[in-house]
Amino acid sequence: MGLSEMCLRLVLVQLLLLIVANAQPKPDCLKKCGDLEIKYPFGTEDGCYLNKDFLIACENTDHHNPPIPFLRNSSSNIRVTNITMEGRLQVQSFVSENCYNETHMIKNTTSLFRMGNYKFTFSETQNKFTVIGCDSYGYIQGKTGEKQYMAGCISSCENPADVTNGSCSGFGCCQINIPKDLKEIIVQAKSFNRHKNVLQFNPCSYAFVIEDSQFHFSSSNLSGTLTETVPTAIDWAITGQGKCEEAINNQSFACKENSECHPRGAEGYLCKCKDGYRGNPYLSKGCQDINECSDQQGNYKCHRQALCVDTEGSYRCECPKGYNGDGEIDGTGCTSNQLPVIMISLGVGLSFVMLLAVSSWIYFMFKKRRLIKLKEKFFQQNGGLLLQQQLSKRSGTCDTARIFNAEELKKATNNFDDKRIIGRGGYGTVYKGFLIDSNPVAIKKSKIVDQSQIEQFINEVTVLSQINHRNVVKLLGCCLETEVPLLVYEYVTNGTLFEHIHNNDNAPTIPWETRLRIAAETAGVLSYLHSAAATPIIHRDVKSTNILLDDNFTAKVSDFGASKLVPMDVTQLSTMVQGTLGYLDPEYLHTSQLTEKSDVYSFGVVLVELMTGKKVLSFDRPEEERSLVMYFLSSLKEGLLFEILENGIVNDDNKEHMREVAMLASRCLRVKGEERPTMKEVAMELEGLRRMDKHSWDNAQVNIEETEQLLSEKSYTCNYGDGSNSTAAYESMKDHALVAFDGGR
Repeated sequence: MGLSEMCLRLVLVQLLLLIVANAQPKPDCLKKCGDLEIKYPFGTEDGCYLNKDFLIACENTDHHNPPIPFLRNSSSNIRVTNITMEGRLQVQSFVSENCYNETHMIKNTTSLFRMGNYKFTFSETQNKFTVIGCDSYGYIQGKTGEKQYMAGCISSCENPADVTNGSCSGFGCCQINIPKDLKEIIVQAKSFNRHKNVLQFNPCSYAFVIEDSQFHFSSSNLSGTLTETVPTAIDWAITGQGKCEEAINNQSFACKENSECHPRGAEGYLCKCKDGYRGNPYLSKGCQDINECSDQQGNYKCHRQALCVDTEGSYRCECPKGYNGDGEIDGTGCTSNQLPVIMISLGVGLSFVMLLAVSSWIYFMFKKRRLIKLKEKFFQQNGGLLLQQQLSKRSGTCDTARIFNAEELKKATNNFDDKRIIGRGGYGTVYKGFLIDSNPVAIKKSKIVDQSQIEQFINEVTVLSQINHRNVVKLLGCCLETEVPLLVYEYVTNGTLFEHIHNNDNAPTIPWETRLRIAAETAGVLSYLHSAAATPIIHRDVKSTNILLDDNFTAKVSDFGASKLVPMDVTQLSTMVQGTLGYLDPEYLHTSQLTEKSDVYSFGVVLVELMTGKKVLSFDRPEEERSLVMYFLSSLKEGLLFEILENGIVNDDNKEHMREVAMLASRCLRVKGEERPTMKEVAMELEGLRRMDKHSWDNAQVNIEETEQLLSEKSYTCNYGDGSNSTAAYESMKDHALVAFDGGR
């Protein structure tokens, strides 16, 4: 070997050693910072971390206390409290507070959390956006890639007895999920009424993003004792090398021997030790073979007569001397070479099989009987006997609701397969189902049911099953054999009005005449509910997502989960405020007094949507245009009506019609309910406009009696048989408030 060849080999060896050294931490790296164990690829100094994404700053902020670990970036110091090899960090994020005393606001903070230059994201599977308070709402803003994100929820209650510890369903506490790939968040807590009615026990509103497993709501949280920070989960991954297929050929590939690469996120990966190994997959020789046969591990699956023999990365099961067969627990087992032993083993085996068969049969019968009793319990608990009694009284007067069994609806929805979901709302999930003896149906599976409201829920089923109006989604029946009731409705084929008027591809295809007809049909339904039904009904959640359309664009009003039955001699009801932001009656919001005029206001908002094609609330618009109602009223006042109407629906022939509808909408949107028209007046005016053929309202004398007859000719009212009408004001499902910042459900 020549001198030059020897020198070349020495250089290559040194380069190889340098590459290996650069890919591994120094031997004297800091292993702990305070109480946090620092695990590679994370480190606290040069040569101890994989790249700058994994640098942990370990600082002594107070010499009397242990040092504190931080993720350091351009916008903030993020305190780290835990690192896992499963790709997760636990960090501390700040709580947004909004507090009052008897005279003024005493605290108002906004929580801002940016990942900066880090490629890490907030975990959408581990975190929940949470709002706490009895007069509170909160919202979260952020970015997922280049897209802006905003959402929020409402939390309300009247006294501490309203809340349930551990439950964040809207009473004192509410929660929503966050999207994936979120790298920055702004969290803000707000109050509806400065906590005036709940100040003694709840002076503050709180909003924060928290790791769900680290949070348990308690009524004590309402008293203003929350900490300034909460634990939040961050997802990390190795990035910059592509996914596993590309990264494995990269010189700086992070997965070491006896490990596997697993894709993570859009363009990253994680390393995990192979089965049979444990340790740190990012370190050379970090994944060590485990002894499956040791008592400490206990992971081996050998027959009781077989011997476990540990091997590199695995193990094998060997039968002892004098036995043969397969030592695996799923195999034939180890059998003796002596015949008597075989016969004894065979007899014991047969006896065991017979005992197992008899035990299985007894268990199956016991389980079946228990299931029958459980169904009977749920049936009675959900008011099944009361419903049967109510339906039997009415069976001779009109079509009644059908009581379905649980197996029938499971089969119809393929055991409630997620692929059958056609909608989600504040009260439950809606599935498309196929019954053997009918057309497709919509099956609504409730989230929860308030046991104190069972009688009222049954009353709703019996009343709604008898509403025979062509523009109301018909309730076909229910199932009471499950923990929460299931409601079965007719299936409407063409989606919601919201989807059609806010979809840029669909909106121009709906002419003004069709929109006016949809408005008139919806108004006719609300007029029928308010004044023609056996017991007046206030819908309480009128919005474009609750107006379904069939293939002929015929309106079908749906979702009576928030509706109220109103006794005949009562004009207003005191209730907990419930509805959707943007559509909610401001008078009802401030007084909690529900009247028929609350539906009139919400319908006025739908009219404005139909005319403008704009969403009710949108934070993407300029500040003066974010609220569609305020923007519409100000434009109407300034004479700019036709500048805000949707392109493509205005022409010279319908301008006068649209001006009349705009004036009608403005009357519906008056702040004082007593100044608004009734739904009967609104329906008559819209029907009159439909009948006009390019003539003004003043010249066309619409016959009022004829209009009233038109509104009721398709309605069908059922007599109860005993001459009585139900007058119980109720809520069919437990109250929830659903915040829809973009106008959808």
